[in-house]
Amino acid sequence: MIYGDYLCIMKTAMTIAGVDSCGGAGIAADLKTFAALGVHGTCIVTSVTAQNTLGVLNSFDIPPDFIEEQFDAVISDIKIDCVKTGMLSSPEIVKVAARLIKKERLPLIIDPVMAAEAGGILLKNEAIELLIEELLPLSVVVTPNVLEAERLSGIKIKDILDARKAAKIISELGAGAVIVTGGHLKGTDILYSNGEFTEIKGKLIKGGTHGSGCTHSAVITAQLSKGVNLIEAAHRAKEFVEQAINLSFKIGKGAAPVNQIGYILAEARRFSVIKNIEDALDLIKKSQSFYDLIPEVGCNIAMAIPDASSVSDVAAVSGRIVRLKNEPHAVGCVAFGASSHIARIVLTVMHYNDLMRAAMNIRYSEEALFACEDLGLSIASFRRENEPEGVSTMEWGVSDAIKREGKVPDAIFDKGGVGKEAMIRLLGCDAVEVAGKAAKIASTMKNF
Repeated sequence: MIYGDYLCIMKTAMTIAGVDSCGGAGIAADLKTFAALGVHGTCIVTSVTAQNTLGVLNSFDIPPDFIEEQFDAVISDIKIDCVKTGMLSSPEIVKVAARLIKKERLPLIIDPVMAAEAGGILLKNEAIELLIEELLPLSVVVTPNVLEAERLSGIKIKDILDARKAAKIISELGAGAVIVTGGHLKGTDILYSNGEFTEIKGKLIKGGTHGSGCTHSAVITAQLSKGVNLIEAAHRAKEFVEQAINLSFKIGKGAAPVNQIGYILAEARRFSVIKNIEDALDLIKKSQSFYDLIPEVGCNIAMAIPDASSVSDVAAVSGRIVRLKNEPHAVGCVAFGASSHIARIVLTVMHYNDLMRAAMNIRYSEEALFACEDLGLSIASFRRENEPEGVSTMEWGVSDAIKREGKVPDAIFDKGGVGKEAMIRLLGCDAVEVAGKAAKIASTMKNF
């Protein structure tokens, strides 16, 4: 890929692991994580599980010869920057993985997977000693959870001090570095490297954790592939997993999987909303008569992300749109949480129709209402004097108008009150649609 004068080479990682048939852990989690971090993922399948969110029902090990064929096919064609191992269920699979990694001298990250989050043994007891003897000495870092660290070190872990002892013992077994992940340690990971301990602080997040261990080690692998140092990679892995847990969602009756791409999708939605409002502002600027619609207090245009629940989920112009030399001028940039007033209108409308995610206030006039009617726009209204005590005007007024109209209209107006300017609020699915309605209203008013 070439951008300008720069040659951009994507880093490539490999996962040697099992397939989780419900897509929550194993190779599925690894590849999603690699992709989310901008690293190309390759995969060598060691086992296939019959698994759902309730547990592992059965598994089938891939013959070691075919594991080697997969590995050779990839390595003969693609430069691998880092490799991670996950489910290596049998002694034979551990042996072939160790031999292949040693032959190619690949930087190795070990996720010593022993059991599934929802239940089910994924590493036979007789394979554990072989993993310690043949694979650990090849590793850059190994990332056991507390239970796995107990099995590898032979000590019981009850607190941070025990985790430190276990990490040191595992390092003495041959691991280049050790990260004991802190899901059982109040969210703190313990990193032991070059004789020094580093605490990777975090917090316990409510949500699904199926695949969290795979995801954590995959982040480490991706970051090391890109040349990030181990301590920074550990911090990034902690943050990534916390976000993935926080954005998890149940897909079945059991353990919910972490959501590796939830943060990216959320950011993409927010970017899309900001871009839509900016496009709407361009449309407004091109409207030769839009300035006639700007009220004394200025106007604003807002749009929410899907599933918005608070003002911070609604973007608007931070300083409103005002008249400047008979032209509309946006004072400030588009930002989320910029206008509580119009955001509350959008959130109220979404309560009745979640597809209607945008709103704009314009100056009230009989001519503007006539233009709305001429354009075939549906209109509703509310009267401020009917407002009950102790309620917010915008939430109550918009709700009252929608309820009486029986649907979300294109426009809701009120004739103002003491110290309150009369106003029309235009509603739509997105900001560009709302701005388009405003431009048509302005143009139609010219004909009256």
